[in-house]
Amino acid sequence: MNTVLLDFLPLFAFYLAFWLGGIYAATLTGMVASAATIAWMLLRRQPVRPMAWVSFGLIVVFGGATLLLHDERFIKWKPTVLYWVFMLVLGLAPRVAGRNPIRLLLSRELRLPDHVWARLNDSWAVFFGLLGLANLYIAAHYSTPVWATFKVFGTLGLMLVFVVVQGVLLSRHLQPGDDPGP
Repeated sequence: MNTVLLDFLPLFAFYLAFWLGGIYAATLTGMVASAATIAWMLLRRQPVRPMAWVSFGLIVVFGGATLLLHDERFIKWKPTVLYWVFMLVLGLAPRVAGRNPIRLLLSRELRLPDHVWARLNDSWAVFFGLLGLANLYIAAHYSTPVWATFKVFGTLGLMLVFVVVQGVLLSRHLQPGDDPGP
């Protein structure tokens, strides 16, 4: 099974379970789907990316609190905490460890000047920070069905728009002979 599809399986399982059984059924389903995804990758001897482990840990903690305390606020905070973890890693790694995580992920596909890598990394950090704020705002000011829809389709849509904009901005910095891939 495709790794990208596996990444989205818990998210879509959560959303489907939400509409079929409510927030608590969705929370449990998301937890089980996340565990099943990691188990599947381990059984297939595929590497589990750190992002998947972090997301799994957060859904266990925040989902567990949601189910134990019967309080949906905890599961609503989970995306913000995840996005802010990404923001901190992207923001601090170049400054503390001298490593640019975005460059590490994409350097096989793209050759860019150092300052462009730094700007790209920082823009992703800011994007995740703003996405976390947007999640908190939607969770606090709108109904749970609106939040669940935003969590799945709103964040994916915003991410798609952000990736397209980044692609357009990066296209002028690609080195001759670069093949950005499919």
